Amino acid sequence: QIVLVSGHLDSWDVGQGAMDDGGGAFISWEALSLIKDLGLRPKRTLRLVLWTAEEQGGTGAEQYYQLHKENISNFDIVMESDAGTFKPSGLGFTGSAKARDIVKEIMALLQPINVTDVYDDADGTDINYWMRDGVPGASLRDDLSKYFWFHHSQGDTMTVQDPNQMNLCAAVWTVVSYVIADMEEMLPR
Repeated sequence: QIVLVSGHLDSWDVGQGAMDDGGGAFISWEALSLIKDLGLRPKRTLRLVLWTAEEQGGTGAEQYYQLHKENISNFDIVMESDAGTFKPSGLGFTGSAKARDIVKEIMALLQPINVTDVYDDADGTDINYWMRDGVPGASLRDDLSKYFWFHHSQGDTMTVQDPNQMNLCAAVWTVVSYVIADMEEMLPR
């Protein structure tokens, strides 16, 4: 059984793609790194996917889906961060009402950093195939007030990234992915 965390690597002709979506790829990598560094071993496999070709029609995600869809019942949740890594506020979630209630309980664990909201509907080009077929999905929600200052521009460089805000995003990704991967049962469909 698999809990998938992800971001994508794709830079436009301008900028470096640091915020869109290097930050999402980084916090996904960091989540698994933190779990390993803490010596935690969840019941399910945590899988990192760094998607390619999202801006070229999502062909990387489609290829992955085609290769793994026969095991769709083993995918517990698919998570994608593709809206920058500014100050997080919670998760967008797509799934059953029972699964949503569980995710709300998990997000309550993040009260100390004030990131507890669960919004309607996860979004992410790279996880849409899975959600369409009933796999629960989550996307990081954060402060988008500056996102389009840098999106697909020459300004999308590493200097946009705030290490403290990225650490908060990584904390959200780490807690959510680990807790879901370590629950007794998979999220209800």
